[in-house]
Amino acid sequence: MSAAQAHPRAVIGGGSGYIGSAIGRALRADGYDVRTIGRSEADAHWDDRAGVRSLVDGAAVVVGLAGRRIDCRYTDRNREEILRSRLRTTRILHAAIAEADAPPPLWINGSSAGAYRYALDGAQTEADPQSDGGFLPDVTRAWEQELFAGDLPGTRRIALRTTLVLGRRAPVMRLLLRLARLGAGGAQYDGWWFPHGRYRGIGEHPTPAPEPDYVRSHGRQRFSWIHEDDYVQAVRFLRDHDEVSGPVNMASPEAVPNIELMRTLRRAVGMPIGLPAPRFVLEPGMAVLRAESQLVLKSNWVAPAVLADAGFTFRYPALDAAVREIVGR
Repeated sequence: MSAAQAHPRAVIGGGSGYIGSAIGRALRADGYDVRTIGRSEADAHWDDRAGVRSLVDGAAVVVGLAGRRIDCRYTDRNREEILRSRLRTTRILHAAIAEADAPPPLWINGSSAGAYRYALDGAQTEADPQSDGGFLPDVTRAWEQELFAGDLPGTRRIALRTTLVLGRRAPVMRLLLRLARLGAGGAQYDGWWFPHGRYRGIGEHPTPAPEPDYVRSHGRQRFSWIHEDDYVQAVRFLRDHDEVSGPVNMASPEAVPNIELMRTLRRAVGMPIGLPAPRFVLEPGMAVLRAESQLVLKSNWVAPAVLADAGFTFRYPALDAAVREIVGR
């Protein structure tokens, strides 16, 4: 067996991020020669098109995860960068694969489950349309359009429609655990707030954000999530199952109400009380944290139908065990 066969190449765009680093470690453990594309300390930079093509040509798998983080305030500048960073890097990977003499057989790219509609009546699967309107749904649809555009013969393409990833280093997890430890880990209640334009649509065909921008869900809004270990294992599973392509919901089978989420976090850190946060309390706090209340107020109820139908087994299907494992570490 040649060295190239013994150590197939895996290319990760955005390999220095939280999820990219975890996938990189897993692929190295699987015997891959992992190369990265990024802004610094990477094997190629996004502006080096020839370098990107060289890495992609002959690779066994390409994973695209680059893009500005969305746990920020949606200022005009941040909104543009969130969209631009995803479309630009996906276009660069698409062009490199299209021009490769030996195109990779698999391209796994980031996406989001955030474009599914606000749901309190049941889980959304990959068979349901991504019909929500506004900023993040527009970003997600444009991102996937770049991934699935045109014909790439011989390259299987998968969009990872990711929910919130829970892990000790996960930004959202750190925020929620901090609230729980401080005694502020009660349920978050949606309600009226002053109108603003931060959730308005974006891109070539911007869609209007839902009106009104709140639902009095009384803390029943669903929280879809996935443990970081299951996320990595799902990527390995998708790599090894050639029959799977297209969008894949990266979510645990158990989406929980917000009230249960916060109760589970309080129990895990040993905090008996948790002050609830109506939206008029939540909004000023999120402004100070430079984040958006949509993170915890939207009912994002998502089910992993494609993974389930393909036979994937979750190590952490239930939130309580997942949180206890993370906090215990």
